[in-house]
Amino acid sequence: MTQQPPSEVVDRPVVGSFPTYAGAQRAVDFLADNKFPVEHTAIIGSDLRMVETVLGRLTRGRAALAGAGTGAWFGLLIGLLLSVFAAGANNVIVLLVSGLVYGAVFGAIFGFVGHAMTRGQRDFSSRSQIVAARYDVVADAEVADEAKNMLARLAMREG
Repeated sequence: MTQQPPSEVVDRPVVGSFPTYAGAQRAVDFLADNKFPVEHTAIIGSDLRMVETVLGRLTRGRAALAGAGTGAWFGLLIGLLLSVFAAGANNVIVLLVSGLVYGAVFGAIFGFVGHAMTRGQRDFSSRSQIVAARYDVVADAEVADEAKNMLARLAMREG
């Protein structure tokens, strides 16, 4: 499958426009289900914006707890890697537990100190994502009319 330059993808005719990515994905899936050559299509998000969803207040305690969780997983990973070279089941258990505990302790310290160093500049946790205002399904010019007709049948069916 050859990759087209971005300008060739954007310059194709729009065969359907949807307010959500799920709608555009459903349209392309419908085309695929009906034996349309979907390798001639693309989904293009337009009017992109970054949305940051605030998940909650972040205190030093919560930062330490989050750091402990992350550190515990990292410590467990290191313990697992070191246990490959350990002789005996007791040594493996000691390495795993030690990695878990040391990782949690150091993660908690780093989480606490990291949050304290912000001096209240960011007392919340959040999640960021890029979303589009609309999603256009485009197709190569030679198959665009066929795709439009098929998507019109989908729109009448969902009606």
